[in-house]
Amino acid sequence: MVASLLVLGFDMTILNVALPAMAEQLGATTGEQQWMADGYVVAFAALMLPAGLVGDRFGRRRMLVTGLGVFLAGSLLGALADDVTTVIAARAAMGVGAAFVMPLSMAVVPSLFAGQERAKAVGIVTAASALGLPLGPVVGGWLLDHFWWGSVFFVNIPMVAIGITACLFLLPETRDPSAPRVGVLATALTATGLGALIYGIIEAPVRGWTDPVVLGALAAAAVLIAALVVREKRAARPMLDMVLLADRSFLLNTLTVTLAMFVLAGLMFVLPPYLQAVLGNDAFGTGVRMLPLMGGLIVAAKGSAPLAERFGARSVVTAGLVVLAFAGFLGSRVTLESGYGFTALWLSVAGLGFGFSMVPAMTAAIDALPPDRAGSGSGLLATVRQVGSAIGIALIGSLLAAVYENRLPAGAPDAAGDSVVAAHLLGDPALTAAADAAYARGMGVVLLVSGIAALITALLAAALLPRPGSTPAAVTADVAGAAADARQ
Repeated sequence: MVASLLVLGFDMTILNVALPAMAEQLGATTGEQQWMADGYVVAFAALMLPAGLVGDRFGRRRMLVTGLGVFLAGSLLGALADDVTTVIAARAAMGVGAAFVMPLSMAVVPSLFAGQERAKAVGIVTAASALGLPLGPVVGGWLLDHFWWGSVFFVNIPMVAIGITACLFLLPETRDPSAPRVGVLATALTATGLGALIYGIIEAPVRGWTDPVVLGALAAAAVLIAALVVREKRAARPMLDMVLLADRSFLLNTLTVTLAMFVLAGLMFVLPPYLQAVLGNDAFGTGVRMLPLMGGLIVAAKGSAPLAERFGARSVVTAGLVVLAFAGFLGSRVTLESGYGFTALWLSVAGLGFGFSMVPAMTAAIDALPPDRAGSGSGLLATVRQVGSAIGIALIGSLLAAVYENRLPAGAPDAAGDSVVAAHLLGDPALTAAADAAYARGMGVVLLVSGIAALITALLAAALLPRPGSTPAAVTADVAGAAADARQ
């Protein structure tokens, strides 16, 4: 599971360091480069919800192996591609495979582990899925220093092969015999609705929130998702399981994880340009300098389970969010004179905050799922997380762009306003220094807002998350009873 989830995580960021070389050799336009990166994310987010239900019905191990196989085929196609269209198709195929792997990896954990072991297992797989994001630039930078750009696809093949082999020989098959048929209309509404939503969110920072394409995509998403909700309310066993959303433990812990992912995704968006363009590191050096975030995550993933057992998940989640808020406030003090040591400090604190907030919340959300809803429930959890990440990148990207452009000197070339990297390419030392200062200020504002968001989430978690006395068994019984009432 860890091998599979790691490769899914770093495939969301690994291509960023390869895009310049790919654009030069394949002749890709800016829009084509964006779709080489985003084709994976759109397919990933759009299909996770139906993928979880398919796993419940046809067997979680079988569909997990199928998803890994599709991901493997997409990676091989990308490694051998020699044109832009093939690369985009390969990335979309990898997103389809990832949509099965992410929720079903989480869904099989309750069948393999129980009690305290389950909490540890959830902590490990949660850390694996999060650690993949900062690993992407590290792995991609090293590969590009030694091999051709296709190696960023080829590296997936041995890791996915390990995952397939382990699933076939070590993973028991689990399914829900009473799972409903996977409806074509519900699947189409889910995939197109979520796909339009993610597309609109991704395009918003580039085109602007008032652009007709963005507004059209978001409006279409609202209509399609509303149609899905109306249809699913009438279904005896819906794909969008309203019973799970009505459960307080599942809903609130899912929202907590989503808000933490909102901050993490935004941080992963603003930090690489600062390390690479402003501080002058290469792609591999940028990835290495993000390792303190991983260090904090690893420590928190290991220590969260015993702390949650002693003090309760609510206390640990709240404390983790407060630590995350402190990291945001600390990072907001960054300046050009701060140096990397200060960045490493607040990155380490941020890693601790992410781990101590996300891991217990993920454990509690998965514990709230009845065994027969493990696939569909994990799919819903993973979908909401992914949407939260996309919204985080879009909103934080828009805020960063606004502050950055506002801080540039009057009369600066239009190209300098596109990004700090573009400003460096113009070769004007005075403009470069001004762009660096503007970006550092923009990143400081982003981190301040992220800290405030984390602090508000901490207050909500302390007030609303279930008390330690609410056991997973009791919650599961409540959900199962509500499901029986719904079927009647």
